[in-house]
Amino acid sequence: MTKKILGVALLSALSFGASAQEWTGQGEFGLVLSNGNADNLTVNGKLDFKFEEDQWLYNVYALALRAESSDVNTANRYELGGKAGYKLNERSYIVGSLRHENDDFAPYEYQSTVAVGYGYKAIDDDNTQLSFEAGPGYRHYQPVDVFVATPAPGQFVSVDSEGDFVGRGFMDFKHKLTGNTSLYDTLLIEGGKDNTFAQNDFGVQVAMNEAFAIKAGFQVRHNTDVIAPVDKTDTLVTVNLVYGF
Repeated sequence: MTKKILGVALLSALSFGASAQEWTGQGEFGLVLSNGNADNLTVNGKLDFKFEEDQWLYNVYALALRAESSDVNTANRYELGGKAGYKLNERSYIVGSLRHENDDFAPYEYQSTVAVGYGYKAIDDDNTQLSFEAGPGYRHYQPVDVFVATPAPGQFVSVDSEGDFVGRGFMDFKHKLTGNTSLYDTLLIEGGKDNTFAQNDFGVQVAMNEAFAIKAGFQVRHNTDVIAPVDKTDTLVTVNLVYGF
């Protein structure tokens, strides 16, 4: 049900601005392939669409990550998300956001979060953009199965899905270092009584021409409440080809 609600909301956000034909966006893709003593494959991609008019702003995105090593799946994650903001003035806005994530190698099989809040553009000029968002929300999630050692040889036991209220915080920073080089950093925090999820994406993008660019990124993801032997922190380094449209 959560996935259906999220899908409808994202389609609705797209339809609001479709008539204006002012959507902009970019797609990025990275691939690492090696063969020999060990076969390795890593693929990651992202689509990001944005639209802004006098009264409204929208953002919809989808991303995926998959990795295999010697025919063994070592990473499999996809995420869908979006937000719509109603402007109060040139810098302030009220925002509603949705995010759904599936990850086969995380403390939770999936997390879905719906939130509302207040947004503020602290800096908004040709070279630098810095904005903040904060507000309450609700998260529904499915913990991974728990291994029970007794009776021997043990077994995995399914855990019921759960939900809790969270506080959502978001920061988006971009700065143009030169005519073709930009620095970016985004931070997302969803904090609740059972778990606090945080993700930071930092990187540099270098434009090769008006359409194509190379982006190098470093991502850190952290969950405060995990079940052993799952690690609390994951990191990801990417080098992607980006196409803007």
